[in-house]
Amino acid sequence: MNKKTAEILKKQHYFIAGKHSVVQICRWTKKSLLNEGECYKSDFYGIKSYGCCEMSPASVFCDNHCLHCWRAIENSEGNRMFLNVDKPKTIIEECIKGRKKLLSGFKGNKKVNIKKWEEAQEPSHFAISLIGEPTLYPCITEMIQELKKRKKITFLVTNGLHPEVLEKMNKKKCLPTQLYLSLNTPNEEMYDEWHKSDVKNAWKVYNKTLKIFPKLKTRKVIRMTLVKGQNSNMKDDMINDYAELIKKANPDFVEVKGFMSIGFSRNRKGMGYDAMPNHEEVEDFSNKLAKAVCLKILDEHKFSRVILLGKYKNKMKIKNDEI
Repeated sequence: MNKKTAEILKKQHYFIAGKHSVVQICRWTKKSLLNEGECYKSDFYGIKSYGCCEMSPASVFCDNHCLHCWRAIENSEGNRMFLNVDKPKTIIEECIKGRKKLLSGFKGNKKVNIKKWEEAQEPSHFAISLIGEPTLYPCITEMIQELKKRKKITFLVTNGLHPEVLEKMNKKKCLPTQLYLSLNTPNEEMYDEWHKSDVKNAWKVYNKTLKIFPKLKTRKVIRMTLVKGQNSNMKDDMINDYAELIKKANPDFVEVKGFMSIGFSRNRKGMGYDAMPNHEEVEDFSNKLAKAVCLKILDEHKFSRVILLGKYKNKMKIKNDEI
């Protein structure tokens, strides 16, 4: 990444891990260390919030320029990564080192749960999302493989524009513990307006990912971010179209989350605080969507304005043999 972008990220409390990767301490890691609450991923899937390493191996690289993204997408360096990328082991070690540095100041806080803080020095979970599109990192399959060797739980979030990468990971049995696919629009016209993708025929490529999604042998989640107002993607007449897309993907779970007007998203037209649905609005949309896709509401996290849809409540928590 260039120096200007690196400086912006540092000011936003990212640790630059090597040439193109970053790690950050999220609010829920901090809250967990202070015994003030847990992330919805803890409630839904049994993830230890204080043990979560939120990182990205492709921090300034993405195919899309999404309307709702809180990241500095204006500083994106494209959707092609250089050939001389860092190796997976290097990235993992640098992220662990950076995370330790970011956590170091918490030890002096009298409110901190020291046992949690000590355990947090060696993360148990890698959330490979944070910023950028992780499937653009040429060695993402090898990174997941290395993390599996280290017995780490891995979550990977993708925009779905690289189905060939997911197929490769599936073939090599190196899919993450849980794979997320973002779904924010119900049709091609809105997709193009919303995501402003650099990929030719992006909607067609995205639908290819939806088609192969059921064949991927891991836990799978569709993640939806709901926005209201002039850029609304949560109108009732959109539900049937969303349902068709979700049925095609046949995920284990669907996360329906309310948009938060934070970061750089606030600078975009129609994406201020008025665009944020409250929990009751997210719940109402989720109930209608659940009926359309024959799922039920399994859980909720009101603070984060997120609803979890699925078939089986006893399948939510991640078991050791799934790592």
